[in-house]
Amino acid sequence: MNDALSQLVELTLESVELGNLTPVILIDGRAGSGKSTLAEALKNRLFKEGESLPRLIHMDDLYEGWRGLEAGVDIMQRQILGALAKGVGASWQEWDWVAGERGKWREFRGGTPLIIEGVGALNRVSAEQSLIRVWLEVDEQIRFERWVEREGGDEHWAEWAAQELDFYARERSSELATLVFGF
Repeated sequence: MNDALSQLVELTLESVELGNLTPVILIDGRAGSGKSTLAEALKNRLFKEGESLPRLIHMDDLYEGWRGLEAGVDIMQRQILGALAKGVGASWQEWDWVAGERGKWREFRGGTPLIIEGVGALNRVSAEQSLIRVWLEVDEQIRFERWVEREGGDEHWAEWAAQELDFYARERSSELATLVFGF
């Protein structure tokens, strides 16, 4: 992962040096592929080497529950990337998984790198509004083991995987990536 991380940091900081104060980095891949781990490492490394803390948005905070992949993608596109493209700040409500409804309001005004990670982050619309597009490719058995460890079981695995397959068949996300890594 260190080579991938170094490459992402270099590309992001080069963009900032060229005047793009809010480069958008999308990190996508199937469940359990390591998106969150890479995104957190990138955020921490950019903060260490850059001058300001980059913003990290997890798609998990946008989905409307286990059946909410499409709703989460819509929020990312309209309320976050769409707002930033218009030159206004982004605001959205996170999904409260315990309450099963929208919860806290969040904002992002730009001026620092923006990392968005999660299933659905990379699609035909978001690709046009991003600088770096990462796809993570990982063996299904490894992904499943990570899922079970993270979620405490496999209760929603099949349901979520079906949404992923539909989404990726339509959007062809892996083909939109500027970088592909396997962990």
